[in-house]
Order: sequence, then C-alpha cells, then structure tokens
Amino acid sequence: MFSRVYRTCNHLLMPKRSVALHSRKMSNNIDNIAKVLNANLQDSDPELWDLIKKEKHRQRVGLELIASENFTTFSVLQCLGSCLHNKYSEGLPGQRYYGGNEYIDQIEILAQKRALEAYNLDSEKWGVNVQPYSGSPANFAVYTGITEPHGRIMGLDLPDGGHLTHGFFTPSKKISATSLFFESMPYKVDPATGLIDYDQLLISARLFKPRVIIAGVSCYSRPLDYKRFREICDEVGAYLFSDMAHISGLVAAGVTPSPFEYSDVVSTTTHKSLRGPRAGVIFFRKGVRSVTPKGEKILYDLENRINQAVFPGLQGGPHNHAIAAIATCMKQTKTPEFVAYAKQIVANAKRLSDGLQDKGYKVVTGGTEVHMLLVDLRSAKLSGAKGEFILEEINIACNKNTVPGDKSALNPSGIRLGTPALTTRGLVEEDIDKVVDFIDRGLKLAREISAKSGPKLVDFKKAAHEVEEFAKSIANLRDEIEEFSGKFPLPGYPDL
Repeated sequence: MFSRVYRTCNHLLMPKRSVALHSRKMSNNIDNIAKVLNANLQDSDPELWDLIKKEKHRQRVGLELIASENFTTFSVLQCLGSCLHNKYSEGLPGQRYYGGNEYIDQIEILAQKRALEAYNLDSEKWGVNVQPYSGSPANFAVYTGITEPHGRIMGLDLPDGGHLTHGFFTPSKKISATSLFFESMPYKVDPATGLIDYDQLLISARLFKPRVIIAGVSCYSRPLDYKRFREICDEVGAYLFSDMAHISGLVAAGVTPSPFEYSDVVSTTTHKSLRGPRAGVIFFRKGVRSVTPKGEKILYDLENRINQAVFPGLQGGPHNHAIAAIATCMKQTKTPEFVAYAKQIVANAKRLSDGLQDKGYKVVTGGTEVHMLLVDLRSAKLSGAKGEFILEEINIACNKNTVPGDKSALNPSGIRLGTPALTTRGLVEEDIDKVVDFIDRGLKLAREISAKSGPKLVDFKKAAHEVEEFAKSIANLRDEIEEFSGKFPLPGYPDL
C-alpha cells in the first residue's frame, strides 16, 4: 500500500518533461505487450505455422479412413480457440473452488442439458458429466467410481475388437492401467464368424462374477446386443457399462441401436462419429435400480461416485473450451443435416465393404452395419503393417488392426477402415466406389513389392522407396488420389 502511494506522489512531483517521458514509456510498454500477446502464429512462430499448414494440406489431399477420426465443424473449432481456455473451474456448476465462474457454470449446464437431449434422455432418470478430458479418462473414472480397487471387470479382448481401456493384458504383461488397478477377464468373438460369443461370455461371467461388464468396441462392425448384455449382467449381479465412443453419432441420429435402454452407465468420446471436440462424456442412471421382494426400492448411487471420481479423483480443472465445444456439437445432432450425415456414414461403410469383398478381400463378419469394417489381409497375402504402410504412401490413412485368430497386437493381419471423415467431406456411394478402386490398386501394388522384398517390413519399405518401378507407381497413384480428394471441401479456418 505504501509503495503504491509513494509511486503516485512521486509521479505528481515529477517535472512535466519527466511525466511526459514516463507516460511515453508506459504507452510503449503497453504497446509492446499487446504486440506480443496478439501476434498471429504465422508471424510469431513461422516454423510451427508451416507444419500446421502442411498437416492441413495432408488432410485436404488425402483420404482419411481411420475409423476413430473425423473433421469437426467450424463452430467447434471456434469454441476450442476461445477465451474459455483461460479459466479454471474445478468442481461442478455452483460448487466451484475458484471464483469468476458465472458464465462457465452456464456453459457447462448447457452442455449437460444438450447432451441429455441429444440422446432423448429424461433428466430425472439420467445424469451426465461432461468434464472428462477424453474417452480413456472417462472410462477410468467409471471404474474408479463403481469398482473397488482390484474389483473385477469384463470387456471384449483387444485382439477381438475391444479397447485398451476395457482391461487389456497379455500373458506376460498388464498393458492397460485398467488391468493394473482392476482384475480383468476378456470375453471373445467366435473365430469363425467374428461375432461376439455371448454364450461363452455368460459362462465366463458366472465363474468370474465381475462387478462391471463392458459393452463396447474399438473395431467391431456389427451392433451390440445390449439386451443380451443386460440379461447376463442381471444374472451375475454386474453393472452394465456401455462404451459407445465409436457409434455415439449414429446413436444420436437413431441409425443404430441405443445402449441407454439397458445400460447403467454409458461413456463416449465426442470427436468420432459425433464430430465434436476431443473430449469425453459419462452418462449415469438415477432413481430406482431395483425393488426387493419385500417392495423396498434400491436407488442408484452412481451420481456422486462418478462425479467425485472425475474430480477430485482423477482430474483437476476441466477444459472449459472443450465443454463449450461439446455443447455446440450436441446441439448439431438435433438437426436434419446431422441425421442425413449419420445415415450416409453407414451407407458409405456398407458400399466400401461390399466393394472390397467384390474384389476378393475378406471382411470380418462378412460386412458392416455401422461406420467401420475390418479387412483381413491374409486373404491378400499381406500383413496389416504392410497394408497400412502402402496406403499411407499413396495418401490413404488407415490403421493396422488385429483380426480374429491373431496372436499379437504388434503384428496384426488386418486393417481397420471407417467412413465418418470422408462422409463429413461430402463423399457418397459413387465416390466410395472410386475409393475402393484406389485401395485395391494400392494393395495389389503392395503384393508386388512384397513378392520382391520378402516378408520383413523394413525390406518392404526399402523396396517401395528405392526400386524405381515401385516408387514411380506409388507416386502416380498418390497424384491421382490427391487430385480426387482435393475436389471435396474440408471444414475449418479458411486461412489454413
């Protein structure tokens, strides 16, 4: 206080010339601060700006077939780059540990409201937490909230199409944190059909007696039988936790079965088929869970347990810019345009699956009813790694993936393909036919290279780059794809 008064008095006692000089210095200092704080990225960090431009160009001229990726809307990007990024807001609306959250509270409440509306949920029967940073933290918060340490969980095995966070481990190592902190047992698909073996799941659940059974996938092309999951959970006294991360946009649009009718808890990411930000959401049941033979009502107690698992259990301050982006992406799901987009995703995936099968490739389960498909490249005498590599070389992005019967996730036999991103850019069935042709030509070229290089991936990559005939074929096919892909719009900032 004294120093502040001293500076003020000293300023008043300055000669006029000194006061003018001091004022100019203050003005220059403020101008310099403003210049630094408001500098465009292209001016302040041209090296990074150039890399971002290159990535935008890659997305524009390539074909994005990674099933978990999408191009989000401009309004979502505006939220992510807004002043909301500046604010700390630990806690829930109305119960914050920081001041200045009047508008943050309103934004989070709006995101909660719209998330429930997106899936036609009654707020008396369902609650929602929109604070998880992404899908993996959301899933871990669910386990933390409803499963004691070393409690038992069951999820689809990762080599069979499950996700790391559903409890994956190998005979020699626990891979996911969910297998480190909880006791997990996988269930499997029938190796002949590629479909989940629900009968065997029931047998295993009777023996294992899990606290939670997870109905969720990372690579599975058929709808899940949530009713059957519910029946199994009821028999063994388990919670049914559905991870709908991949299909949440399709669920919101009503083009695939919803997990909400049968589930106790549902989690999702918001960036896949939902086309929102990179974030996670948890829905949980409220009200009556069961009634005893004497008529006593047993209530759900999930709300506090899951909310407290998210914060303060596992996270600090929520990402308010992402929560705002969740709010606007959930609003978009209620539009006719979104429903049409979701229907087109499925139509494109089916066309892609049928087209590849017509060309002789094996698609696991014989087709798809959702947004993705799994191609078994053993039918083409290729590994998943070689397929992924050659497609990336010609500007088609996908990922190698295990298929039923694979022994190692590090050396898988398939590739996973998905259509949300291409559908967002406006591709329809006739365009997918062209994509099928590009993929087929790429994989046939891979087979030629493999025949010359031998089985090792390192030799395969070397031959693709160094054998002139192969390098030229790759370049020509890449040019064709770039010309084709460049015709379709890409949402986002116009100067990027």
